[in-house]
Amino acid sequence: MPQLARIKLTSIDSSKLEGVCTEIRGITDKTGVRMKGPQPLPTKKLRITTRKSPCGQGTKTFDRWEMRVHRRLIDIDPDDRTMKQLMRLKVPEEVYIEVSLI
Repeated sequence: MPQLARIKLTSIDSSKLEGVCTEIRGITDKTGVRMKGPQPLPTKKLRITTRKSPCGQGTKTFDRWEMRVHRRLIDIDPDDRTMKQLMRLKVPEEVYIEVSLI
């Protein structure tokens, strides 16, 4: 079984995450490496409900906050030239990237 490089992308901003995915797609198309993905993984929804009143008294009104964590999974063949270009890729601060060989 050939070795694969698995790229796991995580972000709270889905537009920047898709931008990084298209850049990776461009690199693999240019170098001619086989790419599988981006596969969307389930979105994590982190929810927090707080009371609006600072003292806890008064009207019973609440603020509801939600943060969504989007994830994508990409598998590529680990070619030397492709991996060098991936390491030089400009990744925004909001996007976390994890590369592992499987």
